[in-house]
Amino acid sequence: MSAESLEELLARVRACRACEAELPLGPRPVLRASATARVLIVGQAPGTRVHKTGIPWNDPSGDRLREWLGIDREVFYDESQIAIIPMGLCYPGRGKSGDLPPRKECAELWLDGLYSGLPRVRLRILIGRYAQAHHLGTAATGGGVTATVRAWRDFAPGAFPLPHPSPRNNLWLRRNNWFERDVLPELRVAFRAALDGP
Repeated sequence: MSAESLEELLARVRACRACEAELPLGPRPVLRASATARVLIVGQAPGTRVHKTGIPWNDPSGDRLREWLGIDREVFYDESQIAIIPMGLCYPGRGKSGDLPPRKECAELWLDGLYSGLPRVRLRILIGRYAQAHHLGTAATGGGVTATVRAWRDFAPGAFPLPHPSPRNNLWLRRNNWFERDVLPELRVAFRAALDGP
C-alpha cells in the first residue's frame, strides 16, 4: 500500500459512522499513522478526554506511557515515526467498572487495512488484553495481562505487551515491581532500535 492510499484509507476511517447509533458521544475515530512509521502503539479505545481533544493518549495514561518509553510529546506525536491505532477507534461509553471494551467493528472494518499500510513497523507496543489477544493470539489469552506481560521475552524485540498505564493500575504496578525493573529498560532499548534502525 502506498503512502497516498494509506492517506485515503485514513480519510475513510476518520469519516466512519458504522457505530454511530451505539456511541454515547458520537463517532470520532482517533488514530495517527504514516507509511514511514517504525513503531505501532495499540491501545484499547479512546477515553472521554481523548475523544474531546481528538489527540490519542492526551491524558494521564499517555503521560505515563511517554515516561515508560523515555520520550517527550514531540517524539510521541511524530506520526512519521510512531503510528497510534487503538483496537477501538471511538470512545465506546461507560460500563459498571470503567469504559466499555473497544467495539469489534473497528477491527473487522479497518485494522487489517491500516496495518498493511505500515510496512516499516519494527516494534508493536500492545497495551492491554484486547490488543494483546488480537496481535499475539493464543499466546496472550491463557493467563491474562499479567501472565502475558511477564512473558515479554517471548515476544521481544518485535512486540512488547504492556499493562495499561492508567493511574487505576497503580496497585498492579506496586504488586508487580518486576515490570518497571525488568521490562521498561528493555522496552526503551527496543523502542530506540526500532526508530534508529535500518
